[in-house]
Amino acid sequence: MFYGSVVWDPWLIVAQIVCLQCLYYLTLGVFLTMLVGNRVPRMSLEYFFDYATVTASTVTGWCVIASFLFSSLAGAAYMTSLIARAKKCLDFSATVYITHLFICIVYGGWPSSITWWVLNGTGIAVMALLGAYLCRRRELREIPITRYRSTLMITICICSSNGFSYRWKMMKVDSSLHA
Repeated sequence: MFYGSVVWDPWLIVAQIVCLQCLYYLTLGVFLTMLVGNRVPRMSLEYFFDYATVTASTVTGWCVIASFLFSSLAGAAYMTSLIARAKKCLDFSATVYITHLFICIVYGGWPSSITWWVLNGTGIAVMALLGAYLCRRRELREIPITRYRSTLMITICICSSNGFSYRWKMMKVDSSLHA
């Protein structure tokens, strides 16, 4: 598919959202296990979805904050390969965090902690801006034209003076002259 042609494929969009959401929570789980798992006696879903665990007053709370920020960094990298379009990064990162907000509301009620809101606002900004930057870098990469050949063969048609007979001549041209 060319980038200029817009194709409405809702199943692709839903699949991308589900994959990005799953990868986000998988990465969050890995970081929470590494940073918080050795500080608490038992890991549970409250570190994922309860706003009370996001606090700047304890070392465990700072580890939870770091886990969420590292997950947003990883989410930006995931968007580079899953979404691959810079103009869609804000939409997909907002979808990830809005879905996370709904799950948090269902799990533990409306988040009343200012730390939770600042963390998730920072997370969405990091994921959207870094994802757009990485996708833009990928979009602007130079496309190699002569990948396997160092020379280019050109076929030239030379017409004779009477206009009825044709001669074909193959010429070898150095590709460095065209760069």
